[in-house]
Amino acid sequence: MDPGLVTLGPDGARRCWWGSEPAEYRRYHDREWGFGVTSDERLFEKICLEGFQAGLSWLTVLRKRENFRDAFSRFDPERVVEFGEGDVERLMGNAGIIRHQGKIRSVINNAARALEMAASRGSLSGFFWEWAEFESAPRRAAPPAVTGESTALAKELRSRGWTFVGPTTCYAFMQAMGLVNDHLEDCWVREEAEESRRRAAGEVLN
Repeated sequence: MDPGLVTLGPDGARRCWWGSEPAEYRRYHDREWGFGVTSDERLFEKICLEGFQAGLSWLTVLRKRENFRDAFSRFDPERVVEFGEGDVERLMGNAGIIRHQGKIRSVINNAARALEMAASRGSLSGFFWEWAEFESAPRRAAPPAVTGESTALAKELRSRGWTFVGPTTCYAFMQAMGLVNDHLEDCWVREEAEESRRRAAGEVLN
């Protein structure tokens, strides 16, 4: 499928090339991807799940997302930071998630980093929304996997001790949380997503 084109879904709606099939992607594309998120727990969840996705497809992670939420205490950093070796062992035995010890330990580490950031910046959303971009033209073709902004964000996070936060992971996070709007120009969701992320930025930055 040409990533430079929108596609017609089974309902006749025009979507980004990846967002019509399967149904899980359609729901995610239409209701979540690119919409502004200001919840610290959802931001933390997403950057952790993007870390788990590294080397895999997002569909694999999406289908296991509820299992991840149950396994990681709904991605509440104050709870996750208390996880110890017994929890690592428990998670390594959980067939409902991706059992990668390095990525599991990364979530626990990043919970501590998230709490530090919230303490110093007031909230995770206050930090991440400073990286939002609003001046770019609508996409007419597939977006890049990495940008200068995502590279800078990854460098900043790593300098603060975060792990599994490379430039590609950070850009996927930015796309999903509404920090950029990469819905293609003719995608029916684009305008709604743009309104949502501008509201989110207004809530956090004003």
